Amino acid sequence: MSETIVEDKIEEELTENTDYDKSRNNSPAKVNPLGVEPVQRLLLRFAVPSMIAMLVSALYNIVDQFFIGRYVGELGNAATNIAFPLTTSCTAIALLCGIGGASAFNLAMGGGKKEEAANYIGNAIVTMLGLGTILCVVVQLFLTPMLRAFGSPENVLPYAETYTSITSFGFPFLIIGTGGGHLMRADGSPKMTMICNITGAVINTVLDYIFVGIFDWKMAGAAWATVIGQIVAAMLVFGYFTRFKTVKLSMKNLLLRGRCIGRVLSLGTAPCSNQIAMMVVQIVLNNSLKYYGGQSVYGESIPIACVGIISKVCMVFFSFVIGISQGLQPIVSFNYGAGNYRRVKKAYKLALMASFVISMIAFVMCQVFPRQIISMFGDGTEAYYEFGISYFRVYMFFICLTFIQPITSNFFTAIGKPIKGVFLSLTRQILFLIPLILILPRFFGLDGILYAGPVADFTAITTATVMAILEFRHGEYRQSA
Repeated sequence: MSETIVEDKIEEELTENTDYDKSRNNSPAKVNPLGVEPVQRLLLRFAVPSMIAMLVSALYNIVDQFFIGRYVGELGNAATNIAFPLTTSCTAIALLCGIGGASAFNLAMGGGKKEEAANYIGNAIVTMLGLGTILCVVVQLFLTPMLRAFGSPENVLPYAETYTSITSFGFPFLIIGTGGGHLMRADGSPKMTMICNITGAVINTVLDYIFVGIFDWKMAGAAWATVIGQIVAAMLVFGYFTRFKTVKLSMKNLLLRGRCIGRVLSLGTAPCSNQIAMMVVQIVLNNSLKYYGGQSVYGESIPIACVGIISKVCMVFFSFVIGISQGLQPIVSFNYGAGNYRRVKKAYKLALMASFVISMIAFVMCQVFPRQIISMFGDGTEAYYEFGISYFRVYMFFICLTFIQPITSNFFTAIGKPIKGVFLSLTRQILFLIPLILILPRFFGLDGILYAGPVADFTAITTATVMAILEFRHGEYRQSA
């Protein structure tokens, strides 16, 4: 065996066993486990707490929907769907600053720039608080016009006003609780993220039972239970920030720096854009359901109520996918920054494989048990169940493959290519789904809205697949294979 081949074999063993860092003075990257531990173990460690955290976050909406459906009824379910775009906007801000800050932090740490990494965390925290407060004020000032613009029928509006006027006070806390979780995860504490979210969700669930089930406060009770849970979760996150592990945070790191904010926002734009796109779709969808539902046998409120329930249920599935995507982020960011491209590619493939298994389970549930799922959130007329079952089976048909788009979008953001990430995050919602929702019902009525879902999904899946294939054809991935 030639000397060159022997050297290549030694380097390959170093890369596999100690994650030999070829871009950092030829020394093993032993300090940070993101560059050392097996990728499978890392993905499991980061993804599982992320999935649990996302599931718990989804429970905030599921629990409210459950108690409102049981104790308020169909109009209450419709009201939570009308208010949902504002919750999505909070998630968008949380991801903008949370994932953006986490990605910037891990890329800086991978490059050995600890002080710069600390500034990214501090600037992300301050930006989340500021934007959350602004959103709260805007909602309080323009509540009724907003809800009407979101597609609220007149008989649903009072319920939506009561619920949203209260939950808006929790927006800054919701944003800190959600976005701060990403920063804690980037610091190597995914379990703490899970603990914060579980604590808030448990409090929300208990208070929902007390306020709605016992005190009969209806929409106001569900809203106050949600806000209190969010405040407690946010307080736990703030407590963690005082004892950050990998870097020491101080007041100077909270001073806003244009360069740091620009970096954070650019890297967080892709996941934020995806949420903004979802919010726009929710608004367009609600208005379309109201208009075309009013022309059908279902009326205005049944389609909106059904879609609200199904959207919340599907959040449970997407919690697994987004959790895997978020667990992938620190692994990919650190190793891409350190030049360990083999680990980057391996982590991406593992994330896709895990998501596929979960997605197939979700597909079976949507196709086989739609009526049973809808029944969990209160009783309804036969027309109510008929529309809900059709929506589950038709609109969600490609749920078995939709994981490819968010995983790939977040992957591009994690490796410092936010433009590609943003484009992918916009494909399904903005570029494909909204035009289809506006066009197809003109020919097929309310059914056109159902057909728009699978067509948009298939097109977005194809686009993401092509972009991923082209990315992994680059030389650095082939050389590290």
